[in-house]
Amino acid sequence: MPPKSSSKATTPTQPAERATIADVAREAGVSKATVSRFLNHRDTLLTRDIATRVEVAIAALAYSPSPMAQALKRGRSRLIGLVVADITNPFSVAVLRGAEKACQDAGYLLMLFNLGNDSQRESEAIQALTAYQVDGFILNTLGRDAGAAADAVRHGKPVVLVDRRHHDMQADFVSLDNAGAVRLGARHLAQAGYRELLFVSEPIKDVSSRVERCSRFRSFISDTAAADIAQGAADLQGSTFESTAEDTDALDMALRNLRQRAGQRLPGVLSSNAVVTLRVVAAMARLGWQLGPDLGLVGFDETEWSPYVGPGLSTIAQPTDELGRVAAGCLIERLKGLELPPRQILLPGRLVPRGSSAPSS
Repeated sequence: MPPKSSSKATTPTQPAERATIADVAREAGVSKATVSRFLNHRDTLLTRDIATRVEVAIAALAYSPSPMAQALKRGRSRLIGLVVADITNPFSVAVLRGAEKACQDAGYLLMLFNLGNDSQRESEAIQALTAYQVDGFILNTLGRDAGAAADAVRHGKPVVLVDRRHHDMQADFVSLDNAGAVRLGARHLAQAGYRELLFVSEPIKDVSSRVERCSRFRSFISDTAAADIAQGAADLQGSTFESTAEDTDALDMALRNLRQRAGQRLPGVLSSNAVVTLRVVAAMARLGWQLGPDLGLVGFDETEWSPYVGPGLSTIAQPTDELGRVAAGCLIERLKGLELPPRQILLPGRLVPRGSSAPSS
């Protein structure tokens, strides 16, 4: 006869509650103030017997003090809040890495808030990070909500802006030298023989970096055309276009119009970031065009995939790691008491030429 099976019910194991300072005090038979003295390395104020009892109680209960609580007692959380406009943008990820390394080296931790390109969340980001008692902010936002950044300043927190300015806000600003970078890309296309140029950007909407790049492109075209006229030639032309992810037909039409305006001249595109570069590449695939011979392309942001798209994408490499490190360094200097007028630090870009800007590739 088979043995009877047991139907005894089992109770799920509940996670053990974290021991508190009160538990340690009770276990050691001392006051919470005594345990606090021990934890703050003031055991010289305790007798050897009491210090040993507290030490044994801590080990028996596997007690570990809350880093946040300890930091707040010292008046500093050792946390830095980083707000980024769009974590899907390779630029934001690269800046994050640089800032994180600099913070880690200085004994700080980063807390990240991603806006998802929604300017309505800027205030929410500042409020959420302030609730975690961050010591300061690095902001790579859209820059449309000056009140949000001002909230951080009102809380007495130092702020460093990366890539995007907040109008009338007095804070350290770290960015690519947009004027120099646009000049690098546009001049490279012009010297390679592309004479009808188009600058393609995400919707500008008062985002300072987009405004600066678009304005510098127009200036380059007008300055170069004026110099050409003085030399008896005036064949360089340029225009701008704002691209959205939803309207692919509009980008296709903008590229067709570019080639039509070019006529016998070569058309070229300068794209404002890696997101736009991919949109242009996708549009060219839909149109059946080749990068280089049919349309030249130089894009802002050197990504891991840039060398492997078509004949290789020519890019303006931003010093993203350094941007993050410098921004974090500026903030940490402020946290250590540095008092100076707001600084503006502009770092140079670097041209990486490949087949997408070679007419004969």
